[in-house]
Amino acid sequence: MLGYDTTIPVTLDDMVYHSRSVARGAKNTFIVTDMPFMTYHGSIDETLRGVSRIMQEGHAQAVKMEGGAEIADTVKRIVQSGVPVLGHIGLTPQSVNQIGGYRIQGKDEADAKRLLEDARALEQAGAFGIVLELVTEEVAAYISSELSIPTIGIGAGRGCDGQVLVYHDVLKYTSNYRNKRFVKTYGDIGEQIRSGISAYVQEVKAKQFPAEEHVFAAEDGVLDNLYGKGKAETHS
Repeated sequence: MLGYDTTIPVTLDDMVYHSRSVARGAKNTFIVTDMPFMTYHGSIDETLRGVSRIMQEGHAQAVKMEGGAEIADTVKRIVQSGVPVLGHIGLTPQSVNQIGGYRIQGKDEADAKRLLEDARALEQAGAFGIVLELVTEEVAAYISSELSIPTIGIGAGRGCDGQVLVYHDVLKYTSNYRNKRFVKTYGDIGEQIRSGISAYVQEVKAKQFPAEEHVFAAEDGVLDNLYGKGKAETHS
């Protein structure tokens, strides 16, 4: 939406703005807003100030945080302050530079063990649910069976308690779309938008638009009264 290559440049101000916009348009909806990059890795006071802005200015009902055991203490403090927290493990987009790109998680035993430990740490810290992103199906299913809180999968197979996809992927609502194995496309809105705008530009250049049915006529004699008798044709 903002034209960035990753989520890293997104600021707290950005998230407050977008969250508030969503809250206005999605009444009676449980809104979870992401905490942006590096807004919950400093002091707890600084973190809580950011959370407070998301909740009070952004009108969210919960926050989402990427990370596992390393942020469990922070999650606990936020939950204790009265704010619901949704965890997010597996592929964590804010750590994409650290993990070497958009790679599948949980392919070997060590990685699977790490993911399970992270999930348990988040549950113990009080998270109400966990997003599992780009995790192998077997590992995601096992993690889901081991937790008492729900898991929401994105590219994590059929064993999660729920599913989520980015609607731009579902509808191909983007330019230079790149197909993704875990996404099913339900409509190509992007192509419709591009073809519609292209047709509009072509018709304007060819003077086919506006046509007779798209214009408004003045009352008889208006131009004569405005410019003088016989001069209307010159100005028209």
